[in-house]
Amino acid sequence: MLVELALFVAGLAALVVGANRAVTAAGDLALYYGLSPFFIGVTLISVGTSIPEMVTSVYGAYYGAGEVVVGNIVGSETAQITLAIGVVALIAPFVTERRNVLLYGSAMLLAMIVMLLTLDDGVIGRSEGFLMMLAYVQFIYTLYSNEGGEEISEEVLEPIRTPGEAVPWVVLGLIAVVVGGQLAVSNGVALATLAGVPAYLVGLLTGLGTTMPEIVVAGVAARRGDGGISVGSILGSNITDPVFSLGVGALLFDVTVGITPGVTRSLAYMVIVSVVVLGLFYWRRGIDRRAGVVCILLYLPSLVLV
Repeated sequence: MLVELALFVAGLAALVVGANRAVTAAGDLALYYGLSPFFIGVTLISVGTSIPEMVTSVYGAYYGAGEVVVGNIVGSETAQITLAIGVVALIAPFVTERRNVLLYGSAMLLAMIVMLLTLDDGVIGRSEGFLMMLAYVQFIYTLYSNEGGEEISEEVLEPIRTPGEAVPWVVLGLIAVVVGGQLAVSNGVALATLAGVPAYLVGLLTGLGTTMPEIVVAGVAARRGDGGISVGSILGSNITDPVFSLGVGALLFDVTVGITPGVTRSLAYMVIVSVVVLGLFYWRRGIDRRAGVVCILLYLPSLVLV
């Protein structure tokens, strides 16, 4: 069991480090070519920091570990909307326009509802996976049509790497993510079997681990005053994971999961805390340190609901 645990942790570490390197370099490329920070946060960075969830989804579906796939998405969603936002707020409180909360918050909740509907019968087939990904692509197109051509905000304070400097990091980061995903999923399933715990619980814990890139990216962005990337990264990732990340795995292999009471409770809690945190965002026009502590505390019940 110790070998499986070590390989599981090593796989998660490779996922986190690889995704962070790839995403940071990809963000530099986007800034170099003139895209706005908020657009980068909601699209490129949110998709990039969701690479661990996508890779976990593909490997989990391939191994027939649907519980790990869905648990990973739910764990990641819950951790991002509570723990990640709380940690970022403690580092540097941030503000956002109510319009953005309504637009991206509504899209996030809609993505969660789509996931719940596809899970109704316990199986997400290839056709459903395709439609989930198509819905996300439509959202990205709509967003790009409205905000993609904006000038780079004065919030961007750090020098931007050239394409020649950034591209190698993107490639190396993606390689680390692919290798890490295989190690994390295969050894996570083995750990669940050896320890006699539900695979869904392993998925939830994996979701916490794969949320680290979002926390790192958003935290660094908030620290340097780049609020557009910070807010966009977290809300964008919570739009990406339920439809695109889950849809990628389902598009290649059917995702099957047993809908137990524990799974139902964790799904319901994911939606409830999302509504609560979005309410805080809208009411307070952002999240300060006091609200950040509330967000962190909201994460804790998710670990005991299964």
